[in-house]
Amino acid sequence: MVQSLFDWFTLHIEMVYIVILSIFLGIEVIGRVPSVLHTPLMSGANAIHGVVIIGAIIVMGRVEPNNYLALVIGFLAVVLGTLNVVGGFVVTDRMLEMFKKKKSTSAK
Repeated sequence: MVQSLFDWFTLHIEMVYIVILSIFLGIEVIGRVPSVLHTPLMSGANAIHGVVIIGAIIVMGRVEPNNYLALVIGFLAVVLGTLNVVGGFVVTDRMLEMFKKKKSTSAK
């Protein structure tokens, strides 16, 4: 098991480097974004995760029925992507509520 994992990493070392570098790049980019731009970025992230959900559903539909690992990973991708989209919309809605004017309840 360990040897096959090591062999996989050896064959795909470029992919591993790309993933590691993209993690560091993402942390740097997101860490330097001003809070004013949070809402537009959250909307973009919701759109990206919507694509992830659709992709995971397509992959799960084409995988062999006895490939349980692919089905479990696809199911997790759908669930986590859905949670991220819903959470993003909740956060965006809360932030937009801060900019609405409050209605006065007292009668004049």
